[in-house]
Amino acid sequence: MEDLLSQVRSILSGTPARWQNLAETFPAGLFAQPPAPAQWSALECIQHIIDTESLFQSRIRAFLAGQDFPGFNPDREGTHPGPGQTPAAMAASFARIRAKSLVSLAEVTPADLDRRVRHQELGPVTLREMINEWAAHDLNHTVQAERALMQPFIRASGPWQVSFKDHVIEE
Repeated sequence: MEDLLSQVRSILSGTPARWQNLAETFPAGLFAQPPAPAQWSALECIQHIIDTESLFQSRIRAFLAGQDFPGFNPDREGTHPGPGQTPAAMAASFARIRAKSLVSLAEVTPADLDRRVRHQELGPVTLREMINEWAAHDLNHTVQAERALMQPFIRASGPWQVSFKDHVIEE
C-alpha cells in the first residue's frame, strides 16, 4: 500500500465528521435501536469506538517504546452508553479524542512501521499491521452502525427488501 500513514490519516481524520453527520441527522431513538437481538445499535458502535480510541493511542506508545501490550475484550472491558448520552454528544466526544489520536499517529514514521511487539492474544504484531487494523476497525464499526440504522427501513420496504439482501441483519 502506497504511503500507508497518509491513507490511514485520511480515514481516521474523516471518521469523526461521518459520525457527527449521522448523529446530527438521524433521530436519537433510531440511533439507540439495536438492529436485532444481541446486535449493537449505532449508539453502541460509537461507544465502542470511543472505548477503543485511547487503546489505539496507548498501543502506538507501546510500539514506539518496544513494549508488549494486552488484548482488549469489548464484552468485558467496554462500556455501555450512559443514560441521557446523546448521539451528538458522543460524536463530539469521539472527535475530541480522535484529534489526540491523530497527534499520536503523527509521531509514527515509515521507519517505525516494522516495529514488532507482542500482543497478549495474537502474538507478534507489527505497527504496520496495527495501523491497518485501526483503519479497518473505524470503517467496520461505522458501516456496522449504518447497517443498524437501515434495518427498520429495510423491513418496512415491502417487495423492495430483496434489493437490500446484503444488508439485512436477521432477527
